[in-house]
Amino acid sequence: MPSHWQCDPNFIIQALAICQWHLSYLAIFWILLPTFFYLVFTPFWPLPVLYTAWFVLDWKTPEQGGRRSTWVRNWHVWTKIQDYFPITLLKTKDLSPEHNYIMGVHPHGILTFGAFCNFCTEATGFSTVFPGITPHLATLSWFFKIPIIRDYLMAKGVCPVSQPCLDYLLSQRGSGNLVGIVIGGVGEALQSVPNSTSLIIRKRKGFVRTALQHGAHLVPTFTFGETEVYHQVLFPEDSRMYRFQCWFHSFWGFYFCVFYGRGFFQDFWGLLPLPKPIITVVGEPVMVPKMENPNQETVDKYHTLYMEALRKLFDEYKTQYGASKTQELLFL
Repeated sequence: MPSHWQCDPNFIIQALAICQWHLSYLAIFWILLPTFFYLVFTPFWPLPVLYTAWFVLDWKTPEQGGRRSTWVRNWHVWTKIQDYFPITLLKTKDLSPEHNYIMGVHPHGILTFGAFCNFCTEATGFSTVFPGITPHLATLSWFFKIPIIRDYLMAKGVCPVSQPCLDYLLSQRGSGNLVGIVIGGVGEALQSVPNSTSLIIRKRKGFVRTALQHGAHLVPTFTFGETEVYHQVLFPEDSRMYRFQCWFHSFWGFYFCVFYGRGFFQDFWGLLPLPKPIITVVGEPVMVPKMENPNQETVDKYHTLYMEALRKLFDEYKTQYGASKTQELLFL
């Protein structure tokens, strides 16, 4: 028999909210888009034609800060996702609206629940915690070439992780902009297993160079619990499955991860994440000067300062949020 909390209506609603987040993109891609093209051959053909014309004219909008919607960011469904784990946003220092920021998001995890709830919605009250700061979360650029999905992403404040977009947000939108970048990228998803604190960062220095070019301060963050909500099957590098994952990544831009969590009515297998606390700790900014053409030595210097700040942040809060006192960050 399932336990009481598994039958709790609140849990069911929260679980459905999680499913909605995943399935909404699949529904757009596999149902709404085919319907959209089908309408071309019906009396309703002006609708897709007009949207296509607008899509072409609007092509550069994602690279120019997007088109966020306060209404979408405040949907009640996001609070249900936040309550499921729950997800918490912890501020350690104020961020001044007089500056722009590049925020390193660590770790990637499987589906990056913490970054989504904290920076793409108001479920954890970002605008209250950091007044005057406008958050953007950068993701794969090709998502913004897909009709309708691009609009859904932009409404939540998501932007392409491309140089033109970063340059625009950090130079053409005034101050108070914060761009979150998952530094480890999709490759870090393959490192996402419980009790893992491995981060791909040593050779990722482009974000530091961009910060220097715009004088944007670097904000370290670490999301405790992000890697605890799913179990992942890891494959040896000489296995066929690992080669398939690499091929999949080369074609789609992200890895095909084999993972499992829990189900609706049992807790030992399923695609729902494990309801474990996720806490995103936002650290003190690393002050960065503005340099139009920073040399490699300067980039290396601030990259090292950023890694030191990230390690300090992790060490300060690790025992409070589930990591052991002896656990260390591993920079790959």
